[in-house]
Amino acid sequence: MTRRPRRNRKSEAVRRMAEETTLSLNNLIFPMFLIEGENQKEEVSSMPGIYRFSLDQLLVEIGECMDLGLRAFCLFPSISESLKDSMATEGHNPEGLYIQAIKAVKEKYPEACVMTDVAMDPYSSDGHDGIVRDGQIVNDDTLEVLGKMALAQARAGADIIGPSDMMDGRVAYIREMLDDEGFTDVSIMSYTAKYASAFYGPFRDALDSAPKFGDKKTYQMNPANKREALIEADLDYAEGADFMMVKPALAYLDVIHMLKENYELPITAYNVSGEYAMIKAAAEKGWLDGEKTMHESLLSIRRAGADVILTYFAKEFAQMIAKK
Repeated sequence: MTRRPRRNRKSEAVRRMAEETTLSLNNLIFPMFLIEGENQKEEVSSMPGIYRFSLDQLLVEIGECMDLGLRAFCLFPSISESLKDSMATEGHNPEGLYIQAIKAVKEKYPEACVMTDVAMDPYSSDGHDGIVRDGQIVNDDTLEVLGKMALAQARAGADIIGPSDMMDGRVAYIREMLDDEGFTDVSIMSYTAKYASAFYGPFRDALDSAPKFGDKKTYQMNPANKREALIEADLDYAEGADFMMVKPALAYLDVIHMLKENYELPITAYNVSGEYAMIKAAAEKGWLDGEKTMHESLLSIRRAGADVILTYFAKEFAQMIAKK
């Protein structure tokens, strides 16, 4: 035999030289949950090892992550029902929890990359990502709300704006608003192919943001569809997105790969809460080696074509690297 592939697997040193895919902290963004109050740190019951932090404790946690080498964080707020309304006005309140948190993180850690979430559901009394009228999600009027949110976040110091709502035309609307206000350097990481997935359950537990009626299938994508992601990607590219995201990740590796093959922009994948929870639950049962399964899962997302991964494993991965 002239070809023996095992020759390139014969030792750790050789395997490293032949390695096609690498994974480092530079590829990761750590999603973090923010709650009201002081000195609060609450574990999310369906996401072992993940916590909801009051702002003072969030700053401490980010400091620990920075010491481990993590540099990018995506913030998600959980606010009280009393602050929610049908127009999600708390989402662009400059004195509100979320905007103040962005400002505080950037003031304390100016070298950190802060990504934000633009969607109505954390602040909406309806729990949907858009304005609800007569039981329908209204697209175009929602853009005005999303634009106000993005602008408030940019003014607070956000580095990357993440519209996760899946309203048509929102990237162009947000880009124009940011540019008109002089925020031409603020990036947009669009949730390009966000599927109506069953893997979001633990996230909704963390934020108490489940829709009060119906579901999100009229704006999030059908899990059966792949080519439709190209339509969304074409629009986001033309409208000025700087990154394009696929969400979830593990069940949609083919979509990640397709976008990577067709676009020059960095491709992002969101390794979502349900994907995290499954591995954690199996590891707690002793059915899987949690650390090795985490690493293999993240590596598979990179191998599929993701340049950046939002993952709840980010700190754990950083701790694993630090041990070696």
